[in-house]
Amino acid sequence: MIVSNWADLTTGKRIKHLRGSDLTQQGLAEASGLSLALVQKAEQDRGELSVGSLLKLAHALHTDVSVILGQQAPRRGMSGETRAAVRRLSDAVHDSALGAWEGIDDPSTFRELSAAYDRVVASYWRGEYEEFCELVAKVLLEGSLRYGQAGGYERERLGSLLAGTYQFASSASVLLGQRDLALSALTSARHLAENSGDDVLSALLDSTLSWIYLRSARLPGAVAVAERAALRIEPSFSRAPRPRLLAYGRLMISAAVAASRGGNATSADDYLSQAHAAAARLGSDESLYGTHFGPTAANTEAVGIAVALGNHGKALRLAAHTELPQSMPKLARNRYKLDVALAQCAVGLHDQAGDTLIEVGLDAPEWVRHQALPGVIGKRLAKVSTARVRRIGEVIGMPLIT
Repeated sequence: MIVSNWADLTTGKRIKHLRGSDLTQQGLAEASGLSLALVQKAEQDRGELSVGSLLKLAHALHTDVSVILGQQAPRRGMSGETRAAVRRLSDAVHDSALGAWEGIDDPSTFRELSAAYDRVVASYWRGEYEEFCELVAKVLLEGSLRYGQAGGYERERLGSLLAGTYQFASSASVLLGQRDLALSALTSARHLAENSGDDVLSALLDSTLSWIYLRSARLPGAVAVAERAALRIEPSFSRAPRPRLLAYGRLMISAAVAASRGGNATSADDYLSQAHAAAARLGSDESLYGTHFGPTAANTEAVGIAVALGNHGKALRLAAHTELPQSMPKLARNRYKLDVALAQCAVGLHDQAGDTLIEVGLDAPEWVRHQALPGVIGKRLAKVSTARVRRIGEVIGMPLIT
């Protein structure tokens, strides 16, 4: 079933689509605890569903009530397993924040939780969302329980660890199309960061908020959030601590990207020049709280900004002089390659664009399903060769055109 406009479908058709061919009506009835007759009536749009029935259906379908009601659209290509992982993520974010989780009496130690957090960061940057959601649930639920029992330095360290985990939960939620969950997770992260007194962590959380606004098409807000946070920690470049340089540079990138999406080339260039200055001062790629910044990030983001501003020739010239180190996170590398493919498409390098798209699809098959650019690139390539686009879709395991 091809969904052109999720909001235009009836509630019954949305339920049927979410159920898919792998789950029968009887199976949905059993999974939700509702009667078969009620499920049938729901899919036929006969009668109104109670809030309780909607909640049970949403839980059984591993989605949210807002999706069933058409207020949010499901992400293209999301499997049942991924929807289940998202529900696990949502439960962990809310239960840990509300203190409503009744788990084990003896949660993991800080050392064990710190090791799990490192795996959270690694799985996020690999785009492996099912593993990511399970790990986040462990850290948030057990970490929150231990945080409530801890004091002094241990509590401070746990607060920073939990804030970082909520931040990654927020970023993943954005990628998976769960904006409200992203904002909930980020709210918890900011509360913990404020309590820890870590202004660099707070600034990096604002870079995530700027990104959420960007993905929600709130471009002025995205620029304003990043700019205000950058002003709060603006370093003296001659003697700035490296963490502040990293956070400042990442915020300038956030502002530059948002400005470019709004077509403001002058502001985008100004912010980008500040990011390049911070990267030059750092001199190397670095990571803090799982956030990466340095010369590589400044250079690759410059390519994406040029693409957003329609300067495709400039984007490809910049790309020709941009080296991607082995240490570059998989997601960042592939997001950059999608920008390159879009630029290649725009200047008529259709074969190269197709090859680049295949590289991305094979390197990050789960992540690419939740990106909009492959579909955009596919439609443009289809104007030249529909057959080629269909073959690319077969190779990477996702349809690019209908």
